[in-house]
Amino acid sequence: MGETPLRVLACGDVEGRLNALFNRVQAIQKKTGQFDLLLCVGEFFGTTPEAEAEWQQYKTGAKKAPIHTYILGAVSQDTVKNFPNTDGCELAENITYLGRRGVLTGASGLQIAYVSGREALQEPAPAHCFTSKDLAALVTPLTSSSKFKGVDILLTSQWPQGVWHYGNNPEVSTKICGSNVIANLADKLKPRYHFAALEGAHYERLPYRNHIVLQENAQHVSRFIALAAVNNPAKKKYLYAFNIIPMKTMDPSELVKQPQDVTENPYRRPTKDKKDTQKTAFSTTEEEPANQYFFDLSGKQGGGSRGHGRKRLSDRDGRGRDQQHQQGQPKQPRRHPQPSGPCWFCLASPQVEKHLVISIGTHCYLALAKGGLTPRHVLILPIGHYQSVVDLSSEVVEEMEKYKSALRRFYKSKGERCVLFERNYRSQHLQLQVVPVPLNRCTTEDIKEAFMVQAQEQQMEMMEIPEHTDLKQIAPPGTPYFYVELDSGEKLYYRIQKHFPLQFGREVLASEAVLNIPTRADWKECKQSKEEEEESCKELRDDFQPYDFTWDE
Repeated sequence: MGETPLRVLACGDVEGRLNALFNRVQAIQKKTGQFDLLLCVGEFFGTTPEAEAEWQQYKTGAKKAPIHTYILGAVSQDTVKNFPNTDGCELAENITYLGRRGVLTGASGLQIAYVSGREALQEPAPAHCFTSKDLAALVTPLTSSSKFKGVDILLTSQWPQGVWHYGNNPEVSTKICGSNVIANLADKLKPRYHFAALEGAHYERLPYRNHIVLQENAQHVSRFIALAAVNNPAKKKYLYAFNIIPMKTMDPSELVKQPQDVTENPYRRPTKDKKDTQKTAFSTTEEEPANQYFFDLSGKQGGGSRGHGRKRLSDRDGRGRDQQHQQGQPKQPRRHPQPSGPCWFCLASPQVEKHLVISIGTHCYLALAKGGLTPRHVLILPIGHYQSVVDLSSEVVEEMEKYKSALRRFYKSKGERCVLFERNYRSQHLQLQVVPVPLNRCTTEDIKEAFMVQAQEQQMEMMEIPEHTDLKQIAPPGTPYFYVELDSGEKLYYRIQKHFPLQFGREVLASEAVLNIPTRADWKECKQSKEEEEESCKELRDDFQPYDFTWDE
């Protein structure tokens, strides 16, 4: 903790325009202070007489680079002559050629992996190209260590093929751009920053994750940045400044923090065909079927005769948009986190059904559970795309608590206590299940014991969370877990190891010790027709309305 970050500059194709580059770097340093190093990707040397003349000034010492500069090798046969040693060497004072491929580790512990040139399309490989053997020689020594987490920086001249999948689109022809072997390299080395050039474009991809959510422990995210050529006429960005603390000296919890706009890993798509990808997105055998819970805000709230309620919701939506246009304030309305792929639980998802929504707040909404344990079994869900309770922002947590409080009062009026549970395992989007249990059926202690005993029977040790301990302190983002909240305020927690029965929460509540409705443990056995669902939802919406705080706002 408290390490001083390194200040780094990265640059795209220089193409011999050394004076323009170093003048720009000097201007930046004059304004913001000294940087530690400059990393150049793409073609460093030019082939024109002017470029050659500029290089001679630095080579002879007439001029000196104002910063430690590290460059990659040739990407064309024309510039190979500028690199006398394939293993890397100092070409001029403060200008160092890294070499064909390898890893540079600084005194600070910063680890920079690099590959020069383009992918070889023929054998033997030309001097400005690399082969798959080069990449294997780079990857194997690094990844064979059990302590390997990734590298801080990866430098390649070529783009990785497909880096744009699940992310924002670049302004290049994606059909011909990039190398598959570079994509494979990036996937294996897990760089925190990956820089490339050659395409004449500036592209900063959204950060992507390096772990499979709920199946692997959280890992750091990767950022891919492509830079344009120095002094390009379109004035596209060619210099990128950033601060970085070496991975080796970082606090592990800081290292694995996931930004809100993080996406899936672009190199780990299940199939090459996007249509197939969509079909297989929910095909994991243990994944709950995608059609268990669907909700939507668009259109009528099915089956409801309360026009006032529907009008109020659409008015609120419209008012938010108008304020945004009139005042130019991006906060009106708040932009909710979006999924990187199809999500069946985000309120704006085009696949959702329209009739199960009971109430809509600013950050959360309430919906009837499809195939519910009891007629008043509901779900509290965030409107935006959040994986679990521990990922929620403070305002979402605050509104979720308001819904919990409203539901407790509602159930109390019916002679019921409520049990909440969440399964952060093999699920796409947070679903907080809320199940009412009649007061005369059993005590809170009975419910607690039922969870503890049934967990023990399945060799799972459920622990009680201390009274003032937050779930976030126990379960860092990415941790698979099962969590129960009782009406007494007591909380139970199980850190999921390898396997977990998906219906565990329902099975405990349906058991003889609690609701005594064992045949309803599986939601698929409790499905209703759409008409029945609409009627159930309308009744519950009307019933809950006096406790619904969104009507008061």
